[in-house]
Amino acid sequence: MASQTLTQTHQSLSAPALPGTWKLAAGRAITLQPSEAGILRVAHGQMWATFDGPHHGPRNDLGDHVIATGGQLRLRAGQRLVVEAWDGQSPAYFSWDPLSAPVRVGALRLAQVVQPLSDLRLALALGAGAVGRLVAGLAGLAWDLVAGRSREGLADCAFGAEARACRAYGA
Repeated sequence: MASQTLTQTHQSLSAPALPGTWKLAAGRAITLQPSEAGILRVAHGQMWATFDGPHHGPRNDLGDHVIATGGQLRLRAGQRLVVEAWDGQSPAYFSWDPLSAPVRVGALRLAQVVQPLSDLRLALALGAGAVGRLVAGLAGLAWDLVAGRSREGLADCAFGAEARACRAYGA
């Protein structure tokens, strides 16, 4: 039995193949050690699969599995698996599908709250500054009107007819 890696099992163009699968010829074995978690699925034939230890479970569990058409094995990242065609006369076809990283729903929901909260904090800070400047401006304007009018009233409103006219208009 010869051993080869997954990249060496490319199918020739002349051999019939199942689309999207790898062909494992009879009498050949390959070692899989994926860098990310995934699922090995048997598309046609049967495969003998052996996991490297340590093995957990009953004492007779040596990590050997026979997988028929439609069967699958889940592998973790870095886990080592040796597979070969079970029938010594015919090939087996399999596919490898990496599993996408699980997305934590809570983290997404938290991000959907944190960003708007940060935006709102910034808007409130800018709004408070604007209100403060508005109040200071209105107070200054009121002060100028009150202080300016009383000084003008004393200078412009002299005694006599002008004084009576100024008093009539509130100065």
